[in-house]
Amino acid sequence: MTGHDRALVDRFLDMMAAESGASRHTLAAYRNDLERAAESLGSLGGASAEAVSRLGAQWAGLAPSTVARRAAALRRFFGFLLDDGLRNDDPSAALPRPRLERPLPRILDADEVRRMFEVAEDRAASNEPAAVRNLALLELLYGSGLRASELVSLPRRAVRAGQPFLMVTGKGAKERLVPVSSRAAEVVAKWLDLAPGETQWLFPSGKAHLSRVRLFQIVRAVAADAGIAPERVSPHVLRHAFATHLLSGGADLRVLQSLLGHADIATTQIYTHVDSSRLVELVNSRHPLATRRR
Repeated sequence: MTGHDRALVDRFLDMMAAESGASRHTLAAYRNDLERAAESLGSLGGASAEAVSRLGAQWAGLAPSTVARRAAALRRFFGFLLDDGLRNDDPSAALPRPRLERPLPRILDADEVRRMFEVAEDRAASNEPAAVRNLALLELLYGSGLRASELVSLPRRAVRAGQPFLMVTGKGAKERLVPVSSRAAEVVAKWLDLAPGETQWLFPSGKAHLSRVRLFQIVRAVAADAGIAPERVSPHVLRHAFATHLLSGGADLRVLQSLLGHADIATTQIYTHVDSSRLVELVNSRHPLATRRR
């Protein structure tokens, strides 16, 4: 990447951080995608529509999701250059537009989740600190629908007695309220009595907080002890279970969107495909014509 292009990318990322509240991980992903695109285009800021149109062939060996992500980064970058008067045209129309099919999330049924909790609760009955911590992690993953990164980085006093919600900073530094069940609050209080005292984190590990990799390992270990294939389970799968089981219980899709922290309800709508049987049941029981006889 040329020095001029690098300066343009830095300016673009400064805008993303200031105006869109993009997280550090999002900014790093944008930078990486723009650097890869620059390798193909030569000149990133001055790329012509003709050069951009050749990217489809150059990216032919990449996964459709990767092509879509890189194209989205370029589309936003070129839009920024146009808006700021740094170029007078936008070649984005020539970018490839791969057709993407969003995969259905892996889920656990209620019985499998119950078995995981039975294992974790049996272990925690010993008051062994790691076992109590693991149960608290499960309670907040499945009971509150937290992302792995949100969970491990919770401050020590995030869960307060008598407070049924906690404030979470999610993607894009956006804050939202998530529910905390009475049983989760009880286990967290028990964990705080056992946790190391001199730390700012609810789930500390050394001088920092528990890593996402370690959380992944803990969840899979509990799944294996419950007789569930570990490769089927991850922190994100428990977040999916939280959403799917709430929808099965009649939760409103907009409420679910808020609880999960999705910026676009289209992301939340994936769960309508997962739980289509529940939707059919709702139509058959709640529609005005459901009780009308022929």
